[in-house]
Amino acid sequence: MMRGTLSKVSKASAAFAFVLTLSAGSAFAQTATPAAANAAPTAAELAAGKKIFTTKAAPACALCHTLKDADSSGDIGPVLDELKPDAARVEKAVRGGIGVMPAFKGLLSEDEIRTVAKYVSAVAGK
Repeated sequence: MMRGTLSKVSKASAAFAFVLTLSAGSAFAQTATPAAANAAPTAAELAAGKKIFTTKAAPACALCHTLKDADSSGDIGPVLDELKPDAARVEKAVRGGIGVMPAFKGLLSEDEIRTVAKYVSAVAGK
């Protein structure tokens, strides 16, 4: 009787482990797919990001930041060509603000924030 119970527990454990492995695999697949988010921006994305940087954001990023590609020479914020921030850093700063820089969350859409971040990270220092 004990042997039958132990066998059922072992089978249940094996089945649970199998399901856990499958769900972990699908969770991995979901978190591993944002490769497109890390892909180099297209010409259209760069143009859209530049437009947000120079005119769409209010106040415009170009008023405070120096960025050669945007032909901006602001002297309040850091020189982005020297800082060369990655997209995640730019997104965080744009979304939540930093120092005297205001937060743009709610002023720019999430897509616009990602687009300007991709733009800055792609062109800074180039």
